[in-house]
Amino acid sequence: MALYEHVFLARQDVTAQQVEAMTETYKAVVEANGGAVAKVEYWGVKSLAYRIKKNRKAHYALFNLDAPAAAITEMERQMAINEDILRFMTVKVEELEEGPSAMLQRRDRDDRGERGERGDRGPRRRDREDGEAGFDGAEEEV
Repeated sequence: MALYEHVFLARQDVTAQQVEAMTETYKAVVEANGGAVAKVEYWGVKSLAYRIKKNRKAHYALFNLDAPAAAITEMERQMAINEDILRFMTVKVEELEEGPSAMLQRRDRDDRGERGERGDRGPRRRDREDGEAGFDGAEEEV
């Protein structure tokens, strides 16, 4: 069987519990057709780059699948019928990712602190002494 990553977007109007129910439904479809779901991740509600069917936000979910092509085709057919699914995409991969995906890792790396490793910017314009050069290199008039 082939390995796939599948992401789908559900309307922002549905609840997280309804999205979870949808993932269980599609997981059952894959398993009924001889496939296996290695991982399911719910990424939450995120803003869309552009409006899709009058929606500005959507629930994102990821499947890692080990399934035959017929199982993927049936799952995508049922997603196309569902009005709550805005978009979906399935990509064939060489191997499945272990651990959390890049979208979930991004939340963890925001622990750098107030300024991170960049340091302080130095004195602000109003904090400088009279006669110190401005941002454009010219002398400020007092």
